[in-house]
Amino acid sequence: MLPLLSLASDEQTHTLGDARKHLAAHFSLTAEEVEELLPSGKQRRFDNRVAWAKVYLEQAGLLLSPKRGQFQITSEGKAFLAKNPGEISISALEQFDKFKAFRESSKTQKSEKSLPSSPAPQSAVETPEESLEQAFESIQGELAASLLDQVKSCSPSFFEVLVVELLLKMGYGRNRAEAGKAIGKSGDEGIDGIISEDRLGLEAIYIQAKRWAGTVGRPEIQKFVGALHGKRARKGVFITTGTFSADARDYVFHIDPRVVLIDGPQLAEYMIEHNLGVSVKEVYEVKKIDMDFFSEE
Repeated sequence: MLPLLSLASDEQTHTLGDARKHLAAHFSLTAEEVEELLPSGKQRRFDNRVAWAKVYLEQAGLLLSPKRGQFQITSEGKAFLAKNPGEISISALEQFDKFKAFRESSKTQKSEKSLPSSPAPQSAVETPEESLEQAFESIQGELAASLLDQVKSCSPSFFEVLVVELLLKMGYGRNRAEAGKAIGKSGDEGIDGIISEDRLGLEAIYIQAKRWAGTVGRPEIQKFVGALHGKRARKGVFITTGTFSADARDYVFHIDPRVVLIDGPQLAEYMIEHNLGVSVKEVYEVKKIDMDFFSEE
């Protein structure tokens, strides 16, 4: 926040684009650091932090925003810089009544669930979006682990049904009747079933689905690949509730036909992504001001 306020000390109007360019150079950020995304993959972490630095300084009254995406320093901001601060932290902004009011208004009004009056250590370096997304990732991780445990406890026949439902939700198979025949035909040279890659049935995908608890090694994958060669198949999917050895993954990377390995953790992620075996518990909408609405031009 200090270099951002210092940038505005020339009393000119600056844009967020100016700020990002200036701060990236100030902190000697690499291209990779600038392009790093938040866990959601929808916004760059650097852009998010620059935007929130601007918001915090505005809420403290040190900056003002004449137009959308623009900012300039205020008299309070110039007076604050005149004190030659070594840094600007959230705790330093607490001296301003405007900022304290802003922070208080952002907390829940339910006293039994209210946030601590002083921010947690990570809130000094994390933006609200980062904290929210990290909490979301933690919840998703716990859900995936629990979901996989549940899948492992199911019977082999139920697992076959689960695989069919997942493939349908992922867009494979021309219809449910065809997909229903895809799994459960084990014993055919290591192939458990066949399903269409698309709705037109132009390409077939051969499947092996195993509810295993251990590690699937290269020999098992080689057997599956041998079966694919016997069918002159070009594509195969090996799904397991266990894991694959590094040797097995390296093997499929260098062969033809194309074989995709889906282990237990990836299976759980696909189930969550396609809402299979899970339901929505809560929905939180994160909104922002629509500056176009307030434009008087």
